[in-house]
Amino acid sequence: MFNQLGTSIKITLVLLVIVSGIYPLAVWGVSQVLLPRQANGSLVKSSSGAIVGSTLIGQGFTKPEYFHPRPSAAGSGYDPTQSSGTNLGPTSDKLINGVHKKLANGKDDPNNFDGVKDLAAAYRTENGLSATARVPVDAVTRSASGLDPDISIENARVQAARVAKARNTDVSAITRLIDKTAHGRDLGFLGEPRVNVLSVNLALDQEYPLNKSLVKPGAK
Repeated sequence: MFNQLGTSIKITLVLLVIVSGIYPLAVWGVSQVLLPRQANGSLVKSSSGAIVGSTLIGQGFTKPEYFHPRPSAAGSGYDPTQSSGTNLGPTSDKLINGVHKKLANGKDDPNNFDGVKDLAAAYRTENGLSATARVPVDAVTRSASGLDPDISIENARVQAARVAKARNTDVSAITRLIDKTAHGRDLGFLGEPRVNVLSVNLALDQEYPLNKSLVKPGAK
């Protein structure tokens, strides 16, 4: 019995060193050599060198001079500590029509929820579209993580006129910037073409700057 116990302890110690020491160090070392940017969180820096976010995590841009991300259900919105989707099915009345209630004191219920119809109406208004204009699906639906950093190229192009007006430039110039910063399908066939919101907003500030316009962490 003692021989078996001693063998078990030795095996445990050996595995502890390998699994909790050697293996993590090897993976960290290889990743730092081959993929240092990805291994360190795909962080993005401004022209001044300040870290302004990650290309992997969406931020809640709301100013007219910036492209806006898709809606978020992560906490109060784009909260990386509460990554989550709505978990609502496509036939859900809450998903489509939302929830709009009042408390006894007349204030909005904090559990109220904007549905697809609400989000579509707001999107049309902020981008100067007609009340019946078609809107991109990613503009009115929340991602599973609530932190999607990308929007569709169609979504970006719809927003181009608003951004161009806010930056006092031509829509064609903003459209060219969209095409310049867009990403194609991974490996040529996976996913859909997309625009990274943080990256394109940084490019906006660099090529079509406003006074004191600089994307900062949590910029709105």
